[in-house]
Amino acid sequence: MTLVHTFAGNPLDRAEAQRRDDAWLSAVAADTSSRFLPFSDLEVLVRDGPPPGLGWIPGAALRGLEVEEPPLLLGLAAGVAHFALDVSTLEDPSARLALGDGDHFEDCRNAAASLAVEDTGVVAQARSQLAWHKSHQFCSACGARSEPRRGGHLRRCPACRAEHFPRTDPVAIMLIHDGDRCLLGQPRGRLVRTGMYSALAGFIDHGESIEEAVRREVMEEAGIRVGAVRYHSSQPWPFPSSLMIGCHGVAETRDITIDPGEMNDVRWVSRADVRAALEQRNPELKVPGPIAIAHHLIQAWAAGCD
Repeated sequence: MTLVHTFAGNPLDRAEAQRRDDAWLSAVAADTSSRFLPFSDLEVLVRDGPPPGLGWIPGAALRGLEVEEPPLLLGLAAGVAHFALDVSTLEDPSARLALGDGDHFEDCRNAAASLAVEDTGVVAQARSQLAWHKSHQFCSACGARSEPRRGGHLRRCPACRAEHFPRTDPVAIMLIHDGDRCLLGQPRGRLVRTGMYSALAGFIDHGESIEEAVRREVMEEAGIRVGAVRYHSSQPWPFPSSLMIGCHGVAETRDITIDPGEMNDVRWVSRADVRAALEQRNPELKVPGPIAIAHHLIQAWAAGCD
């Protein structure tokens, strides 16, 4: 059975062929039966439930609502078009949308903890695309303001006709082990404040394979030489738009040399201590929860699947 991480499992048909038809896009955007998922400052509209769910709003409820950016087509479900809509420019989005009790905007990471996995996949697509459009409004070739096309799948420059596509940044995330111990790190920043340790990770460079990135990042951050590398699974991470490529790797050396510019600490941890941390009964060690691919890399190794 394939592991489906949080922020994966998106059930929508992304309608690649249909979205090339401008007339079709205009028609479904105006269709009162189409569904829209509002975001305010990259926070998603959710409904408390039970069960908790996404705050889809029918097109009929959006009449007269003036927003600066056009809706982004996410895809189709049962023939119905589903859009993401940025309402950040509205003075009071909750009031303007006439939200009911239990409807509220929530940070996407927090919301994902209670949403069904297929809903988190929709959130990942929507949040990543909205963030990209916010930060890429001008043509990188000539500097003119670009315009969204194909329902948000690209931006086109009306001045020089250059086309710009949303990007996903590949990140190698790896649990390195030497048999009975695994290598956990604490990068500078948020994890230091929480006291948490996680798998090592880093962006994949141009012209670099996944295996090469794993070995380079571990050497840079911990001074450990890595031999065999095995793929485990991947996870979209929409903060703003990464693809976490999870791997296990076998250490060929043991002595740690920390890069103090990136890491607060790196340490070897026994399988017994990791199992206790996963069960939240290790006062000396915290590891990420199930929302993160790091949890599943650690859990798989702790269960002997390395």
